[in-house]
Amino acid sequence: MAAQTKRAARQSGRGTESDTEPNIGDVDFRNAVIRGNCLDELARLPDGSVDAVFADPPYNLQLSGELYRPNQTRVAGVEDEWDQFGDFAAYDSFTLAWLGECHRVLSATGTLWVIGSYHNIFRVGTILQDLGFWVLNDIVWRKTNPMPNFRGKRFTNAHETLIWCSKSKSSRYLFNYEAMKNLNEDLQMRSDWLLPICTGSERIKNDAGKKAHPTQKPEALLHRVILASTKPGDVILDPFFGTGTTGAAAKLLGRQYIGIEQDETYADIAEKRISNVRAIEDISLLETPAKRTEKRIPFGWLVERGHLRPGEMLFGPRKRYTAKIRADGSIVSAEDRGSIHKVGAAVQGAPACNGWTFWHVETDGGLIPIDVLRQKLRAELN
Repeated sequence: MAAQTKRAARQSGRGTESDTEPNIGDVDFRNAVIRGNCLDELARLPDGSVDAVFADPPYNLQLSGELYRPNQTRVAGVEDEWDQFGDFAAYDSFTLAWLGECHRVLSATGTLWVIGSYHNIFRVGTILQDLGFWVLNDIVWRKTNPMPNFRGKRFTNAHETLIWCSKSKSSRYLFNYEAMKNLNEDLQMRSDWLLPICTGSERIKNDAGKKAHPTQKPEALLHRVILASTKPGDVILDPFFGTGTTGAAAKLLGRQYIGIEQDETYADIAEKRISNVRAIEDISLLETPAKRTEKRIPFGWLVERGHLRPGEMLFGPRKRYTAKIRADGSIVSAEDRGSIHKVGAAVQGAPACNGWTFWHVETDGGLIPIDVLRQKLRAELN
C-alpha cells in the first residue's frame, strides 16, 4: 500500500483487507468514471480496495404495455435495455455475479448499500445473504412526492427499500451514530427516511428537455448514506453510476469515488456534473467525532477551572430537581450526594442517568445543559 493510502487508512481509523490500491498498472480508478460493463470492470479492481459500495442496480421492472395519465399524456417509465432480463433466473444470475464482485473488492470493515423496489429487492436480499453479507438494516425511503397510481388498481408505490449490510457477521463496520443524530436534530435516526424524489433543478435533463436518466436518485439520499457509513478520504464504489449522484455527493463530502457506467451518455453527464461540484475543503466541517473517542472531561475539572463554582445550583429539566455543587466535583441534593450521574439517577428513582444532559445551570440566557460547558472546556484543552 502506498504511503498516501496508508495515511488515509490511519486517519479513517480503518484498514483495508489487502495492501493494494484501487488501481491497475498506471491507472488510478479513484475519482474517475470507468466506462464499461460493470462485471468486466469490477473484475479489474483489487480485493478489499474500497471502503463502501452504493449500488442502484437494474430493477427488472417487467413492464408490459404503455402507461398513460388521466389526461392521456404518456408516463415515461424505465424502458431501457439495461433494465430488461429474459426471466428471473437471468436476473438472479446477473445479481449474483455483480454482488459477488462487490463482496470481493469491499474491505473487511466496509459496508454495502443496495437500493431497489418491490420488483427486485427481495431477490437481491436473498443473494446478499447467500454470499455472506450480514444485513444491518433495511431502510425505507418514503417519498414525499411519489408518482400516483394512475390505474387505481394498487396502492400508490410511495417508497423504495435500501439494504445496508456489512461484509460478514463478524465485521467491525463504521456507523457514524452522532452524525446521524445531529442530522436529525439530536434524535436517533430511524430506519424510515422521508425525502423527495428528484425534481426541479436537481433533475438532470437532456438536450430535448427530457429527464436524462429515469431513476436518478436525490443527492439528499446519498448525503445521508455517505455520512452514515464512511469517513473523509474513504473510497466509495458505485457499479451502476448513472449520472453520477454518488460521485457528486462523495466529492462534496470529502470522500473518493469509483464509478462504473456502460452508457456513454450517462458517463459524459456524470463527469461534467462532478466537475462542477465544489468540495468542502475544511475537513473539520466533514467530521463528527464519536463521543467515546473524545477527550474525557471529569465534572470536577469544570469546578477547579472556574466554569462552575462550589455552592452553585444545578437544575433538572423544567427545574423539577435541584442540587448544589461541592468543591470536590460531587453534587448534593436534599437526600443524596455523589457524582452528577449518581445523584441524577437517585432524584428520579431511575437505574441510571447521563448527568451531563440531565443537569442544567442558569445563565443570563436561561438554562443550559452542563454538557455545553464540558464541550467548551474540551475545545480549550485541544
